[in-house]
Amino acid sequence: MNMSEELAKQQKTRVNKLQKRLRRETGRAIEDFNMIEDGDKVMVCLSGGKDSFAMLDILMNLQRSAPISFELVAVNMDQKQPGFPEHVLPEYLSKLEVPFHIIERDTYSVVKELVPEGKTTCALCSRLRRGTLYGFAEEIGATKIALGHHRDDILETFFLNMFYGGKLKSMPPKLVSDDGRNMVIRPLAYAREKDIAAYAELREFPIIPCNLCGSQDGLQRQVIKEMLQDWDKHHPGRIETMFRSLRHVVPSHLVDTELFDFKSLERGYPHGITDQNSVANSQAASPVPEMIDILSL
Repeated sequence: MNMSEELAKQQKTRVNKLQKRLRRETGRAIEDFNMIEDGDKVMVCLSGGKDSFAMLDILMNLQRSAPISFELVAVNMDQKQPGFPEHVLPEYLSKLEVPFHIIERDTYSVVKELVPEGKTTCALCSRLRRGTLYGFAEEIGATKIALGHHRDDILETFFLNMFYGGKLKSMPPKLVSDDGRNMVIRPLAYAREKDIAAYAELREFPIIPCNLCGSQDGLQRQVIKEMLQDWDKHHPGRIETMFRSLRHVVPSHLVDTELFDFKSLERGYPHGITDQNSVANSQAASPVPEMIDILSL
């Protein structure tokens, strides 16, 4: 075996290893949160970034062996950013066995007109994109809208809300839109960004950078991302522990009076709770009655 054949073999092994890991984590997230059900039509939002490419790839892989039947439809929104390579995604998607749509909306001009120079554009851009995608999902009869956010995005959002918003709030793997008309899922909720990045590089996805917001300086999310990357580098395992904490919340040991009835606590009762029927019901439903899943809130 010559050098090139050996390198090709090593690369194939790495691709298979990463694919199995991402497939396992995606499958577990789908099962834990009941993201995809039999007969679902899942609209996979494809931005052109590594995360959405990986999500589509893994979902197509799972679809072939899943015990249930569901459809996948890839959808990209062309926001008319200057220099956006319009041909890349149609050419890539045409080679896949998946139906796709390209939505053309000039949200770029709207954002540039409404957002003052020097201000971040992410919030308005995201709101405009979300509204368009929600509406299109109804047009094509999609029952689920899949977004490519991963575990690191969820943690970043948690710290953003805590540091800048004063809330213990994150990005849920599954949610219903405010108007109740759309179900959003995040199948990569358990996947690590560095695994996705490595997989995207090995699979040679045609990545399209976001020139509208990705190059902005001083973004709060970027500050949080760098903080988490530094922790991951100097304190291995910390990221995993923090993510586990989002799934195991103890309301009685926080200070939210709406989440836990502190005023009614009395001595002489387990945990100070006088309504023992509530405690019994909680114990029957869960082996750890004090803990709830913050991602489902």
